[in-house]
Amino acid sequence: MYNITTLNKISKKGLNLIDYSRYSVDGEDAYADAIILRSFKMHGMELPAGLKAVARAGAGTNNIPVEEYTGKGIVVFNTPGANANSVKELVLMSLFISSRKIIRGVRWTEELAGKGDDIPKLVEKGKSAFAGSEIKGKTLGIIGLGAIGVMVANDAAALGMNVIGYDPYISIDAAWGLSRAVSKAESVEALLSCCDYISLHIPLNDSTKDFINKEKIGLMKKGVKILNFARGGLVETKALKEAINEGIIDRYVTDFPDKDMLGSENIIPIPHLGASTPEAEENCAVMAVNQIVSFLETGNIRNSVNYPDCEMEMNGDTRIIIGNKNVPNMVGQISSLLAEHNLNIANMINRNKRDYAYNLIDIDGPVPENVKDAIEKIDGVIFTRIIEGK
Repeated sequence: MYNITTLNKISKKGLNLIDYSRYSVDGEDAYADAIILRSFKMHGMELPAGLKAVARAGAGTNNIPVEEYTGKGIVVFNTPGANANSVKELVLMSLFISSRKIIRGVRWTEELAGKGDDIPKLVEKGKSAFAGSEIKGKTLGIIGLGAIGVMVANDAAALGMNVIGYDPYISIDAAWGLSRAVSKAESVEALLSCCDYISLHIPLNDSTKDFINKEKIGLMKKGVKILNFARGGLVETKALKEAINEGIIDRYVTDFPDKDMLGSENIIPIPHLGASTPEAEENCAVMAVNQIVSFLETGNIRNSVNYPDCEMEMNGDTRIIIGNKNVPNMVGQISSLLAEHNLNIANMINRNKRDYAYNLIDIDGPVPENVKDAIEKIDGVIFTRIIEGK
């Protein structure tokens, strides 16, 4: 019996995929094999005994102490692309509301309440204050061509925009999905200098914090509009507000408002609605549950942020799962140890991701418990699991 704990409300469409004859969810037991969450902040949380995996039903993992968990042998998953369409639609909407003074116009119209039959005449007289421009023919620069960036690029091109993309780490799958109408920027500097709109789709980390800063703003066209539906912290607030006052940035639309984002006519703060659709929540839950179940039952990893993706169909009677530091001769030491115990390897796979590696080893026959203990004594091994074949 596997135990799963949820730290937020998770869509039933995902939880219904669980075989409750083999799993308990949110039981009273202090032991948990896995945790599924959305926005719950796990920093400083006391972890349940036996925890092997954490799945974030969403893309960002800022609410999870990933580095700490990696060293403890806890595999952290996310669900990239599951909420992509929901976010994409909000980005497309922001293209329009940053170009046309729709929100201001609606607010002004609401203030006409009580004017009776004069409202149509007042609307015609006052509408010129809310004029804007079309997006067709304008240039949109997209920084980051993951699942969301590609969808935004393709749909914006279909709307008649000139779209330029920049992503030096674009995946093969993303490249295949990108419209031929999207041009490639040779550098981020080249993109910034020619765009009427800039949309950010990159993760927040130490290298991308304050990615849009005074230096990069200095490269931009006057009147540029910046859209941030990726993460707060990518745009340096002080430089942003100075650029707005100087007329360099015409609008900034963000899904991550803070105290410095409110009260400015040129900043449109949205209350983190990117993935706030039932469809996105269902998609994220389904992906998170499937990944956790596959990991617990087979050891296969897909969409982990701290350990390498590693999948192999089970071929032997028993599967040994090993997470270790990515150091030389680790596979050799493990293979030698198994040979010493007369264990025949039916199949194996080794993958690495930066400082860590992961191994799936299928064995013909059972694996004695002392073998697991011996593997864990190898310097650099972080965790070991043994799964009996079906």
